[in-house]
Amino acid sequence: MAARKSAFRRVLWIGLCGLVAAGVAWYYWPAGRDTDQAGLDQAEKSSAAKEQPASIAAGKTQDPQNAPQSQNAAADQPGQGQAATGRQRKKKAGAGAGASDAVPVIVTTVRTGDISVSLNGLGTVTPLATVVVKPQLSGYLTEIGFTEGQLVKRGDFLAQIDPRPYQIALEQAQGQLARDQALLRNANIDLARYQKLSAQDSIAHQQLDTQLSLVQQLQGTIISDQAQIDTARLDLDYCHITAPVTGRVGLRQVDQGNYVQAGDATGLVVITQIQPISVIFTIPEDNIPMVQRRMLAGATLAATAYDRSQSTKLATGTLATLDNQIDIGTGTVKLRAQFDNTDSNLFPNQFVNVTLLVDTEHAAAIVPVAAIQHGSTGTFVYLVTAKNTVAVQPVTIGTSSSQDVAVLSGLKAGDQVVVDGVDMLRDGSKVTVSELGAAKSSSANAVPTNVIPGSKAAQRAPGGAAN
Repeated sequence: MAARKSAFRRVLWIGLCGLVAAGVAWYYWPAGRDTDQAGLDQAEKSSAAKEQPASIAAGKTQDPQNAPQSQNAAADQPGQGQAATGRQRKKKAGAGAGASDAVPVIVTTVRTGDISVSLNGLGTVTPLATVVVKPQLSGYLTEIGFTEGQLVKRGDFLAQIDPRPYQIALEQAQGQLARDQALLRNANIDLARYQKLSAQDSIAHQQLDTQLSLVQQLQGTIISDQAQIDTARLDLDYCHITAPVTGRVGLRQVDQGNYVQAGDATGLVVITQIQPISVIFTIPEDNIPMVQRRMLAGATLAATAYDRSQSTKLATGTLATLDNQIDIGTGTVKLRAQFDNTDSNLFPNQFVNVTLLVDTEHAAAIVPVAAIQHGSTGTFVYLVTAKNTVAVQPVTIGTSSSQDVAVLSGLKAGDQVVVDGVDMLRDGSKVTVSELGAAKSSSANAVPTNVIPGSKAAQRAPGGAAN
């Protein structure tokens, strides 16, 4: 008994599920529902037509005015009206779908011009000379002759060390020289006397040789005394400290009145040459042949320095040289560019971005980088046709910059290519075009500025032909 009840429940459950599925299918299939309703309406009309002759034959009278009303009522049955409404709705939906197929895109015109072959690199502003001014002798610092941050020229006075001890040493060396010069004169007189006596065979020859050696010894002493004098004079010059290079003076490391020594590590001050100044930057090793080829041809390569964000131009200079070896750790080579820096925009150890202009291609077909697409068939662009459709146009690209790229083949000047809105495009897609510059205007004045003649967009534009 329990088995029968379980089987009955299973059959009942399957039947209910089938009825629900049939109801859902009939509800979501409006075409089938309308067809079924139209069939029922047609059957009702046939049945009414059969009943009308039978009633006439039986002698029943009818009001002639009611006959047309009954016919109209049969024609205006609710089922038939719903079927007609459903068909009209489908037609309108199809028409709306066809009108919305056009994809809005932004286009630009291929132009002919010059495109620069440039290399970008990260660099650091490096002075051509950085000098730590150190004392070359010991003594008290009696005078400071510069102001922190001052621009000094080579030979300008910077500081003074007390010269009195070194002046005294100079005078001592001069006195010693005078004494030794007197001894040398006396030795030369004795040598002349001994030579005469030796010629008369009045003295031993050994005595003449001894006097000759004494004269030579005193001559050597005179030379040593002169060197001592030169050293003392040099020390006096070292007491007067001057700028070894032209540049900007940094912060003072030692104040006036301190005792300085020749072995001080910090020195007195640091002078940095800033006019001219250089920037050391790197480029990939693959670009070395291109740069070397231009340098060997005698070309002067222009280098432009920008700030960290590459939004502000700091200075313009020229490439001076490149290093003699590649950094194996990074695969790059160092280059030095030199800048006049007359406006002091470049500061030592500043981080900059450098753009090196290697070459310039003239009369090239140029498009924005955003117009170039890449696919399995190669590089291509979406070319806008006169029928407001796009065609996949294969191209061969050449030199590129940060914004533009030169097209070697596949395009000509005046062609229009899509630069924005390519995600929804296919070959032959309909488009609604607007010029690249017009996309930046306000929405109130968003009228296409580059409309293809004869298109619907041209008819809608101000001054276009009426529909």
